Amino acid sequence: MKRKLALLLAALFAMSPLAGFAAEKQVKDVKELAGSWQGWVTEQTQERANMVVQADGKYKASTTRGATTEGQFFLQDGKLRYRSSRTTGTAKLSEDKGKTTLSVIADNPDYGKAEYERIRE
Repeated sequence: MKRKLALLLAALFAMSPLAGFAAEKQVKDVKELAGSWQGWVTEQTQERANMVVQADGKYKASTTRGATTEGQFFLQDGKLRYRSSRTTGTAKLSEDKGKTTLSVIADNPDYGKAEYERIRE
């Protein structure tokens, strides 16, 4: 009986949609974000964007349409946050199958969100 239950739980876990989700990585220093990132910015529409983050957390981002923003990532109470020329908000770093992703979400939902993938350190 215990063996059947264990097999059933293992099968359910293997088929779980959560199994494919990236694991959030705790950022201990903004230096971990340094490098080039490429992704999508979603506000009223979605467009490609590039971002370069310096070792001190300062960044410059631009979209293919030509919109640019500058800002800085920082840690506040152990959480990754950002402040830009347009907004403030939270950021999350995650890793999955060798891919590092940075999600940036504005405190004001009118400013949307961005998802970047690291392309080089």
